[in-house]
Amino acid sequence: MNRPIRIMAIGCLVLFFALLMNANYLQFVSADSLNARNGNKRVIDEEYSRDRGAILVEGKPIAQSVPSDDEYRYQRRYPEPELYADLTGFYSYTFGRSALESSQNPILSGSDNRLFVNRVIDLIGSRQPKGGSISLTLDRKAQEAAAAGLRGLGSDATGAVVALEPSTGAVLAMVNQPSYDPNRLAGHDFGQVSDAWKQLTKSDAQPMLNRTTQLTLPPGSTFKMVTAAAAMSELGLKPDSMVDAGTTLSFPGISYTLRNEGGSDCGGERITLSQALAVSCNVTFGGLAEKVGAAKLAEQADAFGFGEDYLDELPFAPSRVTSDSSVELDAPQTAQTGIGQFEVAATPLQMAMVTSAIANDGGLMTPYTVASVRSPDLEVLESADPEQLSQATTSTVAQGLQEMMVETVDNGTAASAAISGIDVGGKTGTAQSTPDRPPYAWFTAFAPADDPRVAVAVLVESTSTTRSEISGGGLAGPIAKAVMEAVLG
Repeated sequence: MNRPIRIMAIGCLVLFFALLMNANYLQFVSADSLNARNGNKRVIDEEYSRDRGAILVEGKPIAQSVPSDDEYRYQRRYPEPELYADLTGFYSYTFGRSALESSQNPILSGSDNRLFVNRVIDLIGSRQPKGGSISLTLDRKAQEAAAAGLRGLGSDATGAVVALEPSTGAVLAMVNQPSYDPNRLAGHDFGQVSDAWKQLTKSDAQPMLNRTTQLTLPPGSTFKMVTAAAAMSELGLKPDSMVDAGTTLSFPGISYTLRNEGGSDCGGERITLSQALAVSCNVTFGGLAEKVGAAKLAEQADAFGFGEDYLDELPFAPSRVTSDSSVELDAPQTAQTGIGQFEVAATPLQMAMVTSAIANDGGLMTPYTVASVRSPDLEVLESADPEQLSQATTSTVAQGLQEMMVETVDNGTAASAAISGIDVGGKTGTAQSTPDRPPYAWFTAFAPADDPRVAVAVLVESTSTTRSEISGGGLAGPIAKAVMEAVLG
């Protein structure tokens, strides 16, 4: 064999092995990631010919596939679209998937490895594979109560409600206003789907934003629970400990002065820590934040889940204490941080988690929405196994906070969450925003105090209510109460 032929043979052999390696890489190493791509039309065409599994709440479908009379064979339907849209997300031929339709796609589409035997049986029987189903942790009555509460604020109001089971982290309610209709994106008239997409994505109201998990805003006085926890842990304070109050907090050499809402003196120059929380005293908690220090305050917030990405089932934005942890805060900035202002930004889910951890004697559970996963023949493939994310505080500190939050409902600013015959713990928050817009109204609570079954956080982002009438207790408190009552029955 002469040299040119030998070189050509070696080259062809190298190319053959390269082709073989690439084929194996695509089919075995990259197969899952390629199949998971939203824009993979071949996979979508195949999925559309399947009976996609249902998403269930208390045994009833909130997303299901029904037969269609066109080439795609099945049409995705959402029976109660706006009530559950932020959880289900959408399933669209044109725009892919979102929320649970995306994160749970392997089981819903039938491509999950746990359904391999089912696929083989379907193949032998010349049937298209069917998807499995997922059951959610939601409490239907709580979900409906949250939605009704937000609607009661007016059609132009925006806000969010999230409720958790403190002992497990199970999401009991997750509602946003405004919401949207995912049926508009699931249709097979792609021109109409495209028009709906443009309308939804260009809306100033951002109806497709899950405010409970993606919107971070200053939590205002609800953050004082975090500051109180840090002060109790670092300074040894108890609910009956005496702390500084008064009308103002000044800073030597700095012209800024921190004041209480409405110019109040919080009940005197020296009051108990419990009273300070009950009347939401800015001066007290600004001063405590200074004494604890910015680093320890941030450390306590982190223990409650700030900065963590703890929810892989839904789109998520971590909460924060500062925008840059490497920058040292001065005294006024630290004081403002202690009352949930300056650069503090949290999601409603995060503030529900703070309350949930307090209610659970300091144990912060990882939130989750999927209770169980079943095969097409209803075999249980997986059930939720609650996990603790952290021990946010000691049980002694948590129990002290519980006592103080109950006092805040019984004799303080959170009275609107009171439920007859049940001890409820709560905290209000009215967070200042930019000068050209009204404050944000927050409320967070748990019940019953002796055996907590629900922790809830409510955010009223905007409403037609006049600025002077906006408060956490006035707007958000009644919604929190309704959700807790729905859970407790």
